[in-house]
Amino acid sequence: MVPRCQVECILQKSAEIVGIRSETISGSQEIKALQLWNETEARHPSLADVRNQVIHAVCQEYIELGDQLLLFQSGDKIAIISPNSGG
Repeated sequence: MVPRCQVECILQKSAEIVGIRSETISGSQEIKALQLWNETEARHPSLADVRNQVIHAVCQEYIELGDQLLLFQSGDKIAIISPNSGG
């Protein structure tokens, strides 16, 4: 059995879409990047429309959605960063 932990998910500009700026989530200490996004999207279905437009960061390191295994410790932070607009 894989140990569980709590991490903070910071929604940044995506907060405008889901209505909250951050949330504490409890989950497995080991999870694939794409599975992490799928679980986030399941909690906030409105994020489905921006799936290909956001940047993801785990512990201040950008990640791509794929099969790479992420390892978490309680207190780690995940950020979902929407692209900036303007010019």
